Amino acid sequence: MAIEVFNRYENKYLMDTKAFYNIYNDLMAYMEPDENNKDNKFYTISNLYYDTEHHTLIRTSLAKPKYREKLRIRSYGVPESDAKVYLELKKKVFGLVNKRRTSLKLHEAYEFVRTGVPPEFRKGMNRRQVVSEIEYFLSRYELKPMVYLAYDRIALFCKGNRDLRITFDTNIRSRRYDLALEAGDYGDQLMERGQWLMEVKAEKTVPVWLSKMLSEHQMYRTSFSKYGNEYKKSIRHANAPVVERKRVVL
Repeated sequence: MAIEVFNRYENKYLMDTKAFYNIYNDLMAYMEPDENNKDNKFYTISNLYYDTEHHTLIRTSLAKPKYREKLRIRSYGVPESDAKVYLELKKKVFGLVNKRRTSLKLHEAYEFVRTGVPPEFRKGMNRRQVVSEIEYFLSRYELKPMVYLAYDRIALFCKGNRDLRITFDTNIRSRRYDLALEAGDYGDQLMERGQWLMEVKAEKTVPVWLSKMLSEHQMYRTSFSKYGNEYKKSIRHANAPVVERKRVVL
């Protein structure tokens, strides 16, 4: 059964392709690829983010309060209407990332968000801790699909410690049209070509060897939200007022 409740710290680092290969090769002494990355293959993650008409959730998140939350439907690859996806409620409280997710068929996830009524309970669904929390969240907002985000990922797990996970995302693309996961994984590039986003995910503190490696590679934490950066690029900047400059005649 897939894990439905996560509580962990996530630190993010931006790098170019050369830096990616350098640190990736060193990490392989301590870590091993996710089963979806065997033979050095990427796997694609597709996300459909929901928000209010006035972008309440992402605007609140960008203000960096002590508590923030997002809702999305996530699939691996491009799903069919009856494929398994994850409906996820992601919160951040005082720097700790809390994720609640439940696996549903794609059409069930769409209907749950649209109506606020969960699908019929079945074995394997965490009704009290996950489904009920999502149901309550949906009762507080009028949501609609707002943005599609996809990226190609390489994921690593620490040998002997599955609580430590490191992911590398590249080719991050987005769109604000054709807002359906089954429509395909195309979109406009969010970052420059050859850029990578590394995320270090741990339930507690990172091991000493990793802290030392990050220092040796001159990796410094940064704040980077995929949805947040997409919003700033496509909405905030597009709606920014144009300041008229008066011509000075000498």
